[in-house]
Amino acid sequence: MTIDAYLALEREAAEKHQYVAGEVFAMAGASPRHNGLVANLVMLVGQSLVGKPCRVFPSDLKVHVPSFELFTYPDASIVCGPLAPYGENTDVVTNPRVLFEVLSESTERYDRGDKAEGYRSIPSLTDYVLASQQKAHVEHYARQQDGSWLLREAGPGGAIELGSVQVRLDVDALYAGAFELPS
Repeated sequence: MTIDAYLALEREAAEKHQYVAGEVFAMAGASPRHNGLVANLVMLVGQSLVGKPCRVFPSDLKVHVPSFELFTYPDASIVCGPLAPYGENTDVVTNPRVLFEVLSESTERYDRGDKAEGYRSIPSLTDYVLASQQKAHVEHYARQQDGSWLLREAGPGGAIELGSVQVRLDVDALYAGAFELPS
């Protein structure tokens, strides 16, 4: 399938699809725990960004990953400054600063592997954050000045610092009420 055909199809589709090098894949629905974590994340990060030149977006905003010819929906993203759309497609951005994924059994390997590699190739990206659904645990990959990526982890009582957007994400607040929901 061509990119233009995919983007036209996706605008009309009832469910989300991911585009990878000419192939289109349906995206599975998320569990209540997954959605609860994403909701907490968007709320917490959104509050931290008030008055700053960055905005947080939930999973309906597609991101283009040119190195993998990929169009995908991160669980949440932060874009700073004006949105840089993919051509005339205002529902696809090319300039995320931070991308978030909540790990699930069906996507964890991909989120840590090929998708992570593709995300890290986006020039504007400074931070990639993975949140576990199984325990209160967050992994934060931060791009260093030499282009390498540094991993920091945080668990209960901890926090991650997204220095590029001046956001501190408290792990306990992120996971508040999450384990009361089915995974």
